[in-house]
Amino acid sequence: MSTTTPTPELSAGFLKSLARIAGAGRLLTDPADCWPYGYDNSRLHALPRGVVFAADEAQIMALVALCRDAGVSLVARGRGTGTTGATVPDRGGIVLSFERMDSILRIAPEDRLAVVQPGVLNEQLQRAVGAVGFFWPPDPTSAASCTIGGNLAYNSAGPRAVKYGTPRENTLGLVAVNGRGERLRTGVLTTKGVVGYDLTRLIIGSEGTLALITEATLKLTPLPEAKRTLRAAYADIHAASAAVSAIMAQPVIPCALEIMDAAAIRTVQRYAGLDLPEGVGALLMIEVDGPAAGIDQSVAAVAAAADHAGLIELRRAESAEEVTSLWKTRKALSPALRHIAPKKINEDIVVPVSRMGELIEGLEGLSRESGVQIVNFGHAGNGNIHVNLLIDPDDPVAVESAHRCLDEMFSLVLRLGGTLSGEHGVGIAKRAFVEREIDAPVLALMRDIKRQFDPAGILNPGKGFPEETAEHPARQR
Repeated sequence: MSTTTPTPELSAGFLKSLARIAGAGRLLTDPADCWPYGYDNSRLHALPRGVVFAADEAQIMALVALCRDAGVSLVARGRGTGTTGATVPDRGGIVLSFERMDSILRIAPEDRLAVVQPGVLNEQLQRAVGAVGFFWPPDPTSAASCTIGGNLAYNSAGPRAVKYGTPRENTLGLVAVNGRGERLRTGVLTTKGVVGYDLTRLIIGSEGTLALITEATLKLTPLPEAKRTLRAAYADIHAASAAVSAIMAQPVIPCALEIMDAAAIRTVQRYAGLDLPEGVGALLMIEVDGPAAGIDQSVAAVAAAADHAGLIELRRAESAEEVTSLWKTRKALSPALRHIAPKKINEDIVVPVSRMGELIEGLEGLSRESGVQIVNFGHAGNGNIHVNLLIDPDDPVAVESAHRCLDEMFSLVLRLGGTLSGEHGVGIAKRAFVEREIDAPVLALMRDIKRQFDPAGILNPGKGFPEETAEHPARQR
């Protein structure tokens, strides 16, 4: 799907300066070469006028200054794994790709930190720090292909967030370039520090609208000595949701607590042979980690909490092969979804853990009313549910029904005290709904903050939240 707002043609003088700043072999301007850099996993697409491959801070600062003076938008990009269109250059302009700034600069086990460039892949970092006995907790499903810069831009977390937190809790500091072309160093090298405002957490999750991250100091966590896997099968989603509440109300926090509803289970059973008991209406996948000396007691505590009314079966993996077998159901889900419908709308809403049953019951009602098939799974331990609306994009009636269903789903989430995005961000896809969640005074304050970081409005304009009705003064030239 193409989405482009017309922008002025780039002048010959601008292009000449752009080539000088980018450096040899680091600039694309032919539309055919730029085309692959205009999309992300949302399937939205817009053609950038140019693509620059980031090299170092000096180059990035000069590029920002050039775009600032010319009023040309500048969109940061990692590997394009995002699902909300946040890296789609819908104003044309320049895409700044960080894929070549991919060095791990420092690993310091004694300080429990690593310093990396934004183009480092999540999986690449995990291998490097794993070799010295540590890990970085954020673990998105796309870890093999997503970058640390992208993880920070979206505050993307994954299953381990239930115990270890998101990138905001696992980042000590940043180096970034704001929309003025200034170098910013935020945060500290220590786990304590209260001097000044916490700009690190502000920039994380801002989707490249405030500053371009050029370096990150990440807080590392020691690898656990032991890990155990459980799978709990329940009669229905309410029983599973009640079990999640019981698990999260006791002292032992699992390192992963994933849920699948009846629609998700039926989807997998249709395309994969699974060893599930009869009458299963919901599944929990549970992992517990910690010191080897206490792992059995921890597992027993979680298992006791999971033993809730409606439990049909609780299985514990006793070997690596059994761990693989128990996770087979969850891992088979995404490939199965691709067989059912040619397109899915994938949302990542969050509600309080105690309201998950109400949420999924409400989603089942919306599915019946709209005729749109909805499959739900996700990170139960923090109420982060991935809602998949399966549609045929060539059927205009189905598409319209899906969009009405999406609108009603967001209303349901907010009624339950939830939020519209847990880790996928807002980008283009959700910006029209942001005013439902954020009050007008807070939204006005966010716009003021954006103007302080980026007075000319060039950094990823129009993403994250709706723009003001009146055109930004810097764009009236």
